[in-house]
Amino acid sequence: MIRENPSLRQQQELNWAALQSFRTLAGRVLEELQKQHGDGDAPPTPAAPDAGLQEASGEVVPESDAIQQAMADLENINAHLFSIEALMERIFDVRVPEPVEQTFREVAGELAPDPLNADRLRLNRLLHQTPDLPDHRGG
Repeated sequence: MIRENPSLRQQQELNWAALQSFRTLAGRVLEELQKQHGDGDAPPTPAAPDAGLQEASGEVVPESDAIQQAMADLENINAHLFSIEALMERIFDVRVPEPVEQTFREVAGELAPDPLNADRLRLNRLLHQTPDLPDHRGG
């Protein structure tokens, strides 16, 4: 992501878009679960028999309880994402001059160099040669 979005502005936009997509998806899943299983206050509507789910502790938890817990967790996630969104809005207030953006691009090139660069491919080939795996160029 650094190589493909090397400027401050691109990183701001990328992170904002990722946050928005996460919030949208988590919110929509929560809405669907609430339609199918109730909002947690009322008894859930039966979608399938309570088969039960095995937790990491080995304890079998009724499926309806596990879904209600997941819904509560999704509500918490959405609240945290909303808080992060409010904080992230402030990063868009930051504007930097073009020389600073150029520095972003240069550092991005150092952190995430193009893996298809000819020099990098040669270096990788040299680094991965071992005595038990001879070079197959016929030499």
